[in-house]
Amino acid sequence: MLTRRAALLGAAGITSLPFLAKAASAEEIMDTSMAPPADVSNLQRIKHKLVRPPMVHAHDEVAPGEPRIVEFEMQIVEKEIEVDDGVYLQAMTFHGSIPGPLMVVHEGDYVELTLYNSPENMLQHNIDFHAATGALGGGSLTLVNPGEKTVLRFKATRPGTFVYHCAPGGPMIPWHVVSGMSGAIMVLPRDGLKDHEGNSVRYDRVFYIGENDFYIPKDENGDYKRFEDVGESYPDTLEVMNGLIPSHVVFNGKVGSLTGDNALHASQGEKVLFVHSQANRDTRPHLIGGHGDLVWERGKFNNPPQRDLETWFIAGGSAGAALYEFLQPGVYAYVNHNLIEAVNLGATAHVVVDGDWNNDLMEQVQAPAEYNANYEGKTALP
Repeated sequence: MLTRRAALLGAAGITSLPFLAKAASAEEIMDTSMAPPADVSNLQRIKHKLVRPPMVHAHDEVAPGEPRIVEFEMQIVEKEIEVDDGVYLQAMTFHGSIPGPLMVVHEGDYVELTLYNSPENMLQHNIDFHAATGALGGGSLTLVNPGEKTVLRFKATRPGTFVYHCAPGGPMIPWHVVSGMSGAIMVLPRDGLKDHEGNSVRYDRVFYIGENDFYIPKDENGDYKRFEDVGESYPDTLEVMNGLIPSHVVFNGKVGSLTGDNALHASQGEKVLFVHSQANRDTRPHLIGGHGDLVWERGKFNNPPQRDLETWFIAGGSAGAALYEFLQPGVYAYVNHNLIEAVNLGATAHVVVDGDWNNDLMEQVQAPAEYNANYEGKTALP
């Protein structure tokens, strides 16, 4: 009997669904059933409820005792989202948000994820953790059809920030990623973060910013197209994707998702940890009016952080972290410092900081006023 799962995974499924169900190739599917199970029966279990970015679920900065099994549940949701006013994307999401939620554990902990592919979905999905070891980061062991669930457990052996994303095989991988299916996990050292001299570092807030490049097709009149479902969107989207020029570059799924009424908030004197991921393209975060006091540019906490950076680099397919203590009140713009992408395509966030202004750090000595051009300002070169 040919089951629905076999049809989707095999040639029959590929024939009947020419672009929706391109399955991973045979060598990418692993059978690990013969390996003896790991004995983790003596470990404490805790469960964290994932929250929508830029917020992060409650967690300890320093591990409280021995390694634990940290349980998460995540739903895969295919849905239409509005990327900009009147611009719609047939999105694929982890837990309904773009990016997927940030997970936080400690080095030596076990991550145990229950992954649900909603029955309403059209496509196969899985999850590839860059923090994990073996089996395509778990992608080989988590390929689920609509209406299926799977449970994956892996040991977090390396501290740092890491991307996770969907990787169902072949041409489906880039499509799923640029349709929103990526997120990040932060594996903290058991004794917490350290500065360049090995001293302990704490943070007051953590914000997770996931950057996405979207490729939304236009019609013959130059208007953005809107599709009935994710399957209908694929052929036109593929054509735009292969041109390698995004229509939008955004933070957290939408133009303006972290500005205006949606701006982030902090207080003067607070230390804020920014976790920034980009699963597909390189990016250059910059905090206008601030700096990266400590920056783990490649996101790996075993390496000493760089200091006092103006702009840092996040390689495509990775996540980084930057710590900054806000010294002045005001509105700070956190941007991708490709300013075309920041201003014209959407990669901008705002941080509103309350507090008292310090003129020793910056003072307006004279407000703008007219001057006599006949007698002043003559020192400039012609």
